[in-house]
Amino acid sequence: MSTRYERGLVRQAELGGAGGARERAYDALGDIAPDLPRLAVEFAYGDIHARPGLDAGRRELVILGVLIGLGGLESQLDAHIGSALGAGVQPREVVEAIIQAAPYAGFPRTLAAMSVARRVFDERGLLPVPPFIKE
Repeated sequence: MSTRYERGLVRQAELGGAGGARERAYDALGDIAPDLPRLAVEFAYGDIHARPGLDAGRRELVILGVLIGLGGLESQLDAHIGSALGAGVQPREVVEAIIQAAPYAGFPRTLAAMSVARRVFDERGLLPVPPFIKE
C-alpha cells in the first residue's frame, strides 16, 4: 500500500468515509476497473484533499459546488454531503451552499442536489432542517 493511499484512507475516515455511498460506488467498479477506486483515494484524498489551506468543511463545500455545477452526479453528491457532515458542516449550511448554486448552475441542478441532501439528511435523522433566522 502506498503512502498516498494510506493518507487518503485516513482522510476519508476523518470525514466519515467508511461505508456509505462512496464505498458502494467503489465496490461497483471491482469487476471492471478495480484500480480506479485506489487512484481516487490516492489522488483526490491522499494528495488534494490532504493539502493544507482549507479546513475539511470548506473543502467539502467547494466540492459540492463543483458537483452541483457539473450536474448528474447524484452518487458523488450523496458521498460528499456525508463527508461535509462528517467534517462538521451543519445541515443548514449544506442547504445554503446548495441554494447558492442556483444562479450559477441553474434550478434543475440545484433542485436535484437538494433532493440528494434531503435523502442523506433523512437517512441520518437530520430532518427537518431549521432555517437560518434573519435578525
